[in-house]
Amino acid sequence: MTRSELPRRALLTAAAAVAATAAAGPAAAGGPLPRPSAAGRQEPATIDNRFWSTASDWLQGRASGVRVVAGSRPGVRIAAPAGVTEYTDPHTGTTAAWEYATWTSPLHCGKVPATELIASWNARTPAGTWLQTEVEGVYADGGRTPWYVLGRWASGDQDIRRTSVDGQGDDRSSVWTDTVSVDDAASGTRIVAYRLRLTLYRTPGSGATPTVWRAGAMTSDVPDRFTAPAARPGRARELAVPRYSQNTHVGQYPEYDNGGEAWCSPTSSQMIIEYWGRHPTAEDLAWVNPDYEDPQVCHAARFTYDHQYEGCGNWPFNAAYAATYDDLRAVVTRLGSLTDLHRLVTAGIPVITSQSFLAEELTGAGYGTSGHLMTVVGFTEDGDIIANDPASPSNEAVRRVYDRSQWSDIWLRTKRYGADGRVLSGTGGVCYLYFPADASAAQRAALASVGIR
Repeated sequence: MTRSELPRRALLTAAAAVAATAAAGPAAAGGPLPRPSAAGRQEPATIDNRFWSTASDWLQGRASGVRVVAGSRPGVRIAAPAGVTEYTDPHTGTTAAWEYATWTSPLHCGKVPATELIASWNARTPAGTWLQTEVEGVYADGGRTPWYVLGRWASGDQDIRRTSVDGQGDDRSSVWTDTVSVDDAASGTRIVAYRLRLTLYRTPGSGATPTVWRAGAMTSDVPDRFTAPAARPGRARELAVPRYSQNTHVGQYPEYDNGGEAWCSPTSSQMIIEYWGRHPTAEDLAWVNPDYEDPQVCHAARFTYDHQYEGCGNWPFNAAYAATYDDLRAVVTRLGSLTDLHRLVTAGIPVITSQSFLAEELTGAGYGTSGHLMTVVGFTEDGDIIANDPASPSNEAVRRVYDRSQWSDIWLRTKRYGADGRVLSGTGGVCYLYFPADASAAQRAALASVGIR
């Protein structure tokens, strides 16, 4: 049995039907276009993506102590610090002084009045540096959320412990690890706009700096549904993605949640990183016990681990880890249909998907789960899903074929029934997309079709 992604997931994705004010016309740049339904009619977009990644994007933001760096991977880094502050790491008890600088995005008005927001970022933080990502949401009535912390993150773990922040909320929304969620979607409360703020930290006087190349968020108001129609099958294709089992690591590194069922997310991430030809170096892996197979999976678990969540399933932390590899880009988003999934895979982009199900709901899995990540690598001639499922006893057993209709339900639904009959949540199409800076024209087109640029 694959372990849950921990209790926070039970509170996510209580989205209701799209508000009557949701845009039904073409989305602006950064959002997906409306797509034909199975009956041929146009359905309104329910997902909006906005990621700042170009020099022009960064120059539009409000800078306090940061400068924009140009080149093939434009970004922001510390220029002259805006000030000095102290931070007490809750996981070590260490208090230290840090110089800081900030970048705040323009207000982004989404095409989707949203019940959820998930941020993600691509950055590198040399020794002696780290960053914090925050968001301020705007409700439809003009009210604002607090500035919610969505991650205190470093690509290493020698300076601070990578962490989410619990206990954040107001009277209308809350933060559940990595997701801002409206508490009562049925009330009609929606987040219609937001600002993102990045705070870059470094040891005083060091001259070191984090660099952030991409940052933004996906907002969504997905239909409230227990089932999701399976799109018609398209062209068959299977991608040559490396296969790794999480279960060959059972009991390894208790400080990173013991391997096995807890490592579905970093195991899936590592498969895709290597599909794109990136690998940790021998020096990177020197800390891993040489008796362990596939040490790169252990490495991925360590560097995606969230010390507050006490697990490796923090969605943005996995994307951020992938993007530390040369010229890889990564986002957390949602897809609206199997058609979207097929379009990406056909273009050569495997997709890491998040789903939950009872054992009898997915024939051939052999387990049930309240939260699991696996990698979609292809489609059969019949339109069924070919997945690299890390919840397998060995690397050789990782390749699975799952029924298209069953898959559509377990991945795209937002509500489900537990074994005891209680109504629980589903992820509604959440996924990770990792892709190279030199993606092909076909790959860029496929990404653009789902709102990622």
